[in-house]
Amino acid sequence: MRMPDRCPFCKGKLEVTGWRCSSCGVEVKGRFSLPPSFELDEQEWEFVKLFLEVRGNLSELAKILGISYPTVRARLDEIRKKLGLSPQPKTKREEILEMLERGEISVEEALEKLKET
Repeated sequence: MRMPDRCPFCKGKLEVTGWRCSSCGVEVKGRFSLPPSFELDEQEWEFVKLFLEVRGNLSELAKILGISYPTVRARLDEIRKKLGLSPQPKTKREEILEMLERGEISVEEALEKLKET
């Protein structure tokens, strides 16, 4: 079970104010910040676990999830942002595929552009 990060009553952000040793009972009180990974919701954690299962193969991840490669890349970029990591610059191939997905170019145009890269 994942540690809650939101108040069950008002949905406000919970903060950690103490830790207790299960072995000796010592308690540490204060205000502690949580790691950035606590910003991820359940769906994002499932995405990360699947990403690790396929060893970072975004094409395989897209196939399993039934979504496009650019959508997988966008979700990964959102997670990277939540974790405080800078987004990876898009490759020319990714830009072409995103243009195709948005309907800005035809399949033939995309294939021609991909041959050029």
